[in-house]
Amino acid sequence: MHPVIEWKDGAVVMLDQRLLPGATKFIFHRGHLEVARSIREMAIRGAPAIGIAAAYGIALGVAELEASPELDRPGFLEGKFKEIVLAITATRPTAVNLFWAAARMEGVFRAHQADYPRLRRELLAAAVALDREDYENNRSIGRNGQRLLQDGDTVLTHCNAGALATAGYGTALGVVRAAIEAGKRIKVIAGETRPYLQGARLTVWELQEDGIPVTLITDNMAGHVMKKKLAQAVIVGADRIAANGDAANKIGTYSLAVLARHHALPFYVAAPLSTIDPATSDGDGIPIEEREGAEVTSFRGQMTARPQTAVYNPAFDVTPAALITAIITEEKILLPPFGPAIASLAGLRRK
Repeated sequence: MHPVIEWKDGAVVMLDQRLLPGATKFIFHRGHLEVARSIREMAIRGAPAIGIAAAYGIALGVAELEASPELDRPGFLEGKFKEIVLAITATRPTAVNLFWAAARMEGVFRAHQADYPRLRRELLAAAVALDREDYENNRSIGRNGQRLLQDGDTVLTHCNAGALATAGYGTALGVVRAAIEAGKRIKVIAGETRPYLQGARLTVWELQEDGIPVTLITDNMAGHVMKKKLAQAVIVGADRIAANGDAANKIGTYSLAVLARHHALPFYVAAPLSTIDPATSDGDGIPIEEREGAEVTSFRGQMTARPQTAVYNPAFDVTPAALITAIITEEKILLPPFGPAIASLAGLRRK
């Protein structure tokens, strides 16, 4: 699969995921505001991928200043850097990877702001390194998590936590890929993920591209599937994990966790350390993005309800730690109680 996002010839190039599975189109971004718009409008989505896009967008924004006659004016570069970061981080509030990536880029800026040519090089190098690091982290998540799956298992997943949501390979789907690479026969059931249909449009597409058996269901079929014992585990990604293990993920995840507990199915969350937010004590402190009602009343121009219909459209919900069987990270598998388990992460302390 072609990279979801990359730096090419001075531009940030993204696969436009809004068009999948019908068309494969890449967007060339020449300015950081274009990157911000693509994040906001979900041309790119998935917490790790958003973080990578943020890093590249910030590097691109600083590169845009090269021709400015005010570049040598005291305070100009720092002021512009703050504007660039704000434009990027104001796009989507829930995915903490966005803010984590911006903080890493700010560290590079602080170290090299006195030398603009070097600053440009170092910011781009940092974004590329973050991109590569995410891919390697996904591979490690997969290796750790695949031990939880048995030969012949069927995994139920929600939204898209695969190659399209990351630098490649995926988190939840990375566990599936790693299990298959280990010789296990694994199938996937993908919920469609209303209202944006990331499961139907994206998860199914990328698994089919890789030849991994996948069956699509509507979201309201999940309980029936579990009751019929058609799945042996639920694995999802996350956009932010609080210090106590509460996990924010695509709307509908909480419902799956409740159903999984009722049917005695393990419920796993797969995410890199960059998704863990130790500064947020529990799920009540996670900001939940609310999106336009038009996403619910229509889809791709086709009306599904009257336009004037009142709509509540939160993009995420929070699954309490008590409903999570394990959190799979690149460092290790975390088991309850998650507070001490998260605090013990060596990699998190180095963030």
